[in-house]
Amino acid sequence: MIEGLYAAAAGMAAQQQQLDAISNDLANESTTGYKAERIGFDDLLYNEVDIAGTKTSTGAGASAQLIGRDQSQGSLQETGNPLDLAVEGEGYFQVKRPGGQVELTRNGAFEVDGKGSIVNAEGNPLIPPIKLPAGTPLGDVTISSNGTVSVGERKLGQIKLVNVTAPDKLLADGGGGFTTTAASGAAKAAGGSTIRQGALESSNVDLATEMSTMVSTQRAYQLSSSSIQMENQMMSMANQLRS
Repeated sequence: MIEGLYAAAAGMAAQQQQLDAISNDLANESTTGYKAERIGFDDLLYNEVDIAGTKTSTGAGASAQLIGRDQSQGSLQETGNPLDLAVEGEGYFQVKRPGGQVELTRNGAFEVDGKGSIVNAEGNPLIPPIKLPAGTPLGDVTISSNGTVSVGERKLGQIKLVNVTAPDKLLADGGGGFTTTAASGAAKAAGGSTIRQGALESSNVDLATEMSTMVSTQRAYQLSSSSIQMENQMMSMANQLRS
């Protein structure tokens, strides 16, 4: 009976992790460029036991783990802001964090800081850095599909999109940004992707799917909880029979 308690408890822990992922997705439904989390379930070890002279295998429950992000394209929303940029296709913008780390992001809501550099909402500059001449009206800034930034006939630089071999293995920072890992591979130039000026990519969270998954996950959690209660009642009955 103890094995049944362990299996049910493992199931509750796995469903709780699924609920945590759903909650995070729902909280970021309005986050620009956010990618929904994907949770996978695995069987835990099976043990061979002898029940009334018959050998059989009993499972130890299930475990859950984050297996990556839904990499599908979010819808593009026209904003008309010259520094709002959306990636069409695969790839990420690169910005430099205060500590010098490189962050990959699909959030293209950029602005200009006091020095004229193009930065994101946290003030982190693009990589490679691009600086506008003093007094440049934002309406004069044009950004082509290949990322070339110009003011009139003057080219100021190029926004370069990058990608990795295994995007699912990128390490999320919780705010829509990612850092590369050994499993994801190093960042390299993205091919076949373009930039659309004056638009932002919405998150790809599907509210209907998330809500239906949440309901089924809650029911599975309740079933595991009920199993623990039944196991407890059966153990109590067995103890009373002994006495």
